[in-house]
Amino acid sequence: MSFSLESFSLKGKTALVTGARTGIGQAISVGLAAAGAHLLLLGHRDNLDETKAKIDQLGGTHETILLDLSEVSSIREKLVPVLEKYDIDILVNNAGVIHREPAMEFSESEWLRVMDVNINSVFILSQEIGKTMVQRGSGKIINIASLLSFQGGMFVPAYTASKHAVAGLTKALANEWAGNGVQVNAIAPGYIETNNTEAIRQDEHRNQAILDRIPADRWGEADDLAGTAVFLASKAADYVNGHVLVVDGGWMGR
Repeated sequence: MSFSLESFSLKGKTALVTGARTGIGQAISVGLAAAGAHLLLLGHRDNLDETKAKIDQLGGTHETILLDLSEVSSIREKLVPVLEKYDIDILVNNAGVIHREPAMEFSESEWLRVMDVNINSVFILSQEIGKTMVQRGSGKIINIASLLSFQGGMFVPAYTASKHAVAGLTKALANEWAGNGVQVNAIAPGYIETNNTEAIRQDEHRNQAILDRIPADRWGEADDLAGTAVFLASKAADYVNGHVLVVDGGWMGR
């Protein structure tokens, strides 16, 4: 079959995006909506007005699902009515938290909180929604990894461990489900201007050191990830499996 730009269309697809309120999650949600997908915006509070407005401006459609991903013991139960109502074609596991503290002072409670949101909820959502995708013989799961899926970072041991785990889980699920028509991949953003990186950007010396290493000579913007997500969510990526696609302005190539 010859290639067509229609391969990038998401018309008729339903996409669930976690952490869609701001930043990367918002940009990906709007990008998927622009490609034609119906968006299920998952958050623990109904504070998604800005994202909804951006989708409305495109003439897109959306609904809100309230679910606290830090309460991992209740995720499966709360997903039941969602999966009864929707056939989810695209899952974007974007929600994440970060805690900055030296490893020797890092509390167990913070370690567990980061792990629950960044990897435990990712596995549960992927497992439960992935079951329905495997049964239908099609689906796309996109996990949001990080440069710290490859590097160690400083003062973020739980975040680093969780993002290494996201990369590994992506490959493990891809190995199991690719033969059932389900593609599981990840995006590893570089240094992006979001709430999570504000403290680093406010540190003049750290900010400059980061810029000095980025060949593109700028921090990334959340919108830089939207096209990547649309590609991985689309038919154009049907033969892309278990890949962690770095979007970093060239950081990893240096």
